[in-house]
Amino acid sequence: MSAGGKVSPGLHFVATPIGSARDITLRALDILAAADVIAAEDTRTARKLMEIHGVKVEGRPMIAYHDHNGAEARPKVLAALGQGRSVAYVSEAGTPLVADPGYQLGRAAIDAGFAVFSAPGASAALAALTVSGLASDRFLFAGFAPSAAGARRKWIEGLDAAGATVIIYESPKRVHRILGELAEALGDDRNIALCRELTKRFEEVLRGTCRRVADQIADRALKGEIVLVIARAPVRIADAGDVEVALKQALLEMPVKAAAAKVAEAFGLSRRDVYQSALRLKEEDGS
Repeated sequence: MSAGGKVSPGLHFVATPIGSARDITLRALDILAAADVIAAEDTRTARKLMEIHGVKVEGRPMIAYHDHNGAEARPKVLAALGQGRSVAYVSEAGTPLVADPGYQLGRAAIDAGFAVFSAPGASAALAALTVSGLASDRFLFAGFAPSAAGARRKWIEGLDAAGATVIIYESPKRVHRILGELAEALGDDRNIALCRELTKRFEEVLRGTCRRVADQIADRALKGEIVLVIARAPVRIADAGDVEVALKQALLEMPVKAAAAKVAEAFGLSRRDVYQSALRLKEEDGS
């Protein structure tokens, strides 16, 4: 915002409440009140939010922009930007681009040389992390799991690679299934938090192991938006004997460098140290 209540020309990504309408920011209201054009994932939802807070459209253009009409709607937004106008974009709820439309629009605006701004605010992912009780110093937002079973299995198996607390979104219709798959792949005793309807009237947070949370909702048909927060894998203390066995096996299948890299990653060890051990084992074998 510039002096006089005017919005700077450019594309403004505006975060909106994920539940309680009062979670909107003062800056978001200023932008929605003064932007030349309003673009929204759902224009009806945007109108309703603006009405709640007394923000009038007053004849300003409203452009629907969502996953299914991006190719058609982007030129309209870019044309408005090309005219030196300010465009405010809001997704259905939360922060645009976080499991919501907006990335391609932002990329197109940047590529065309237009200014892009963020008016930060509510985000289901960060709200869930806040109440999860799990480590927040390093986290990964992984979005929605793939729908295909094979791809989903590989996706789940790769969640620990970042060495971070993982945040995912899931449909209430599929949450029972993915809890079972998480328990199978990551272990029954992996701690998680299931966060449902955050900031809304029936907000609920279930904390515990994968198996415990799965059992708690086994007979329930859940409703509403769900965020799962998954604890990072526990630190594995490498046993020297286990490392040596793994190295010997790897050396039978691949060159020294590749074997050392594989074992170092598996045990969370220094590649240099494991490489030196691999060379020693090769010398002892006389090969």
